[in-house]
Amino acid sequence: MDTKAEVVNKLRSAFRSGITVPEHFRRSQLVKLKLLMKENEELFLQALHKDLAKPKFEAILSEVDMVVNELVYAIDNLHSWMQQEYVSKNLATKLDECFVRREPLGVVLIIGAWNYPLQLLLLPMAAAIAAGNCVILKPSEVSAATDLLVAELVPKYLHQDCYAVVRGGAEETKALLQNRFDHIFYTGSQTVARSILQAAAPHLTPVTLELGGKCPCLIYGGVNMTSAARRLVWAKYFNAGQSCVAPDYVLCSQATRDMLLPAVREALEAFYTKEPQKCPDLSRIVSQRHWTRLTEMLKRSKGKIVVGGESDLEDKYMAPTVVVDVSEDDALMEEEIFGPILPIIAVETLEEAIDYVNRREHPLASYVFSEDSSVVSTVLDKTSSGGFCSNDGIVHMTLPGLPFGGVGGSGWGSYHGRWGFETFSHRRACMMRGWALERLNGLRYPPYQDDKLSWLRWTTSKCVLM
Repeated sequence: MDTKAEVVNKLRSAFRSGITVPEHFRRSQLVKLKLLMKENEELFLQALHKDLAKPKFEAILSEVDMVVNELVYAIDNLHSWMQQEYVSKNLATKLDECFVRREPLGVVLIIGAWNYPLQLLLLPMAAAIAAGNCVILKPSEVSAATDLLVAELVPKYLHQDCYAVVRGGAEETKALLQNRFDHIFYTGSQTVARSILQAAAPHLTPVTLELGGKCPCLIYGGVNMTSAARRLVWAKYFNAGQSCVAPDYVLCSQATRDMLLPAVREALEAFYTKEPQKCPDLSRIVSQRHWTRLTEMLKRSKGKIVVGGESDLEDKYMAPTVVVDVSEDDALMEEEIFGPILPIIAVETLEEAIDYVNRREHPLASYVFSEDSSVVSTVLDKTSSGGFCSNDGIVHMTLPGLPFGGVGGSGWGSYHGRWGFETFSHRRACMMRGWALERLNGLRYPPYQDDKLSWLRWTTSKCVLM
C-alpha cells in the first residue's frame, strides 16, 4: 500500500502533467462520478442504512440526489464557468486585453463528515473536479460502511492518477495533514477545525471550513401553527437531528409556545407514529459515543421534557424530544445539540429574541417563521448567519445557485454550484499588452514631471496604477 506521501506525490505529478486542466477531461470525470452514483445507488442506500439507519426516502433526497443534481448542474454549466471574464478598462489600458482566468489550485484534500457521509464528501469533490484539481478524499471513519464503499468505488470509476481515497481515523488524518496541499476542505466540528488550521499553517495552505453552530428558529407574528409545526418537526428530526443546518432551538413568546406544543406533538405522531422507535422513517444516532453525549446533555439540562425523552443504547435510539423552561446557560445551550432534542425558549418580544441570537456565535443558518413580512425582514437585517430561510428549514441548502457556508464560528468559505467551482479555483488577473504606443509609456518614465503626472492621473482616473 502506498504511503500517504506517495499518494500525494503521485497526484501532484499528475496535476503537473496538465491532464486535469482541459474541459473534456473535467467533463468526463464528472460524468463518470455521476455514473458511479447511478450504478451503485442501492449499495449506497444499504451503507447509509447500516451507518445511520437512514430511511431510503431521506437517503435518496439528502445524499444520492443531492450529489447527482450537483453533478448535472456542474456538467451543464462547466463550459461557461471556465470562460475568461473580461473586465472594464480605463483609457490607459484601452488597447490591452484584460480578463480574469480561473485556474485549478492543484492537489486538494477533502475531509468529509459522518452525518451525511456521501453528500458532504462528493459535493465538494464535484466542485474540485470541475475546477480542474486532483483530489484526495478522506471519508469519516465513523460512518464506516459508507467510508468503505466510497474507497472501493472511486478508483473503479475515476482516473486513479488524479483521484484517491485515504481511509483511517484521527491518527491517519493527522499523518495525512503533514503533507502539503493546495487547498483543504473540511466539514465537521470547531474543535477539529482548529487542528486542521494548525496543520495547514506551516504550508500556508488555504482552508475552507464547513462547521455548524446553534441554528435558531424564531417564531413571531401571525403564523399557521399547524404548518409551522410540521415544517419545524421535519427540519429538526430529519436524520435524527444530525444535521448542521437543523433548527437547534426555538425562540418564541410564551403564548406562541403554548400553541406550538400541541401542534408539534400532533406532527410528531403523524410523522413517526405513537411508537417512534418502531417507525422505519426515523434515523438512529450514529454511534454509542454520540448517543451517550446526547443523553448526558439531556440529563444535565434543568429544563422540562414535555415530549419524548426516551432512549435505547443498544438501538442507538433517541426519541424526538422537546424541552421547555430552558435557561440561556442550560446544558442544552452550551454547544450545538446535533441530535433529536429541541429546546423551546420563551422570549416575549422579537427584539429580545434577536438580541438573544446576537449574543451567540454566528450560526450556519437562521430561520424565522412568520406571516408578517416585516418580522422576516427585521430578523434578516439584524442578524448574521451562513444562510437564511423564512417559513421553512434546511431546504435553502438544496439549491445549487445559493452558496452554502458559514460565517465566523460556523465556517469559512462556501460551495454548491458555481460557488464551489470558485472555491477550488484561483482567479488569475491577466493583462495582455502589445508593443504599440510606446510613446505614451513615456509619461510614466523618469525624469518625472508634473505635466506627465497630470496626464497619467487623467488616463487612469478609474483605477489604481500599480
